[in-house]
Amino acid sequence: MRETKANRVMCILPFYNEKGKIGNAASGFCRIEQINEVVVVDDGSNDGSSEELPRGGVTMLHHTTRRGVGAAIRTGIDYALAHGYDIIVVAAGNGKDNPEETNRLLTPILEEGYDYVQGSRYLKGGNPGKMPLHRIFATRLYPFLMRLLLGFPATEGTNGFRAYRASLFKDKRINLWQDWLDGVELEYYLQVQVIRLGYRVTEVPVSKTYPSIRMKDYNYYTKADPWGIFRNLKPIFYLTLRIKR
Repeated sequence: MRETKANRVMCILPFYNEKGKIGNAASGFCRIEQINEVVVVDDGSNDGSSEELPRGGVTMLHHTTRRGVGAAIRTGIDYALAHGYDIIVVAAGNGKDNPEETNRLLTPILEEGYDYVQGSRYLKGGNPGKMPLHRIFATRLYPFLMRLLLGFPATEGTNGFRAYRASLFKDKRINLWQDWLDGVELEYYLQVQVIRLGYRVTEVPVSKTYPSIRMKDYNYYTKADPWGIFRNLKPIFYLTLRIKR
């Protein structure tokens, strides 16, 4: 599948200060046969993270200052569109996603005609790992609101392990290139838009790997703001209330 012209697959790994993690994450995805190119997007790291990337094995894109995970993903998407990729996989640069599960995301697109595939730790066959209580609450609240406001039977919405048909980003009704989407909002905006616009969307089970930590070490565990759920919710309310497009 690696050289199949009609289904060229690119993987985006956005990261910021992930020393000790990004190298292993990139190496893992480089080993996946279905992926033609792994693109890592350094969002202005200052801890030497990029020095541990596999030499010659990945494409490196770099922001000179930190702009946000949404901007980093967008940089990767721009690269994918410019280089003619058909499918885009996005995964965490901190190693919490299992590269061996990439095929779960790709199969619905390649064989069943789906446009967007969301990885879900809560579907049967998935694994949520060990999370702080407030993260469990946040990851369960968001899909509840998706079911309530969009009518989509979501079990997951905050998991960043996803796959997209690249043609989505040529739809002018999906405008990722808005300043308010530079942060985490971009991923939720895209999810809401593809559902609202009638694209074929599904979920597949995936696992998350988290270290066993104490809450005082939370900043090492994740860069997710404990209050970030409110930023995650902005797109679903902005779009359903037509405040933004």
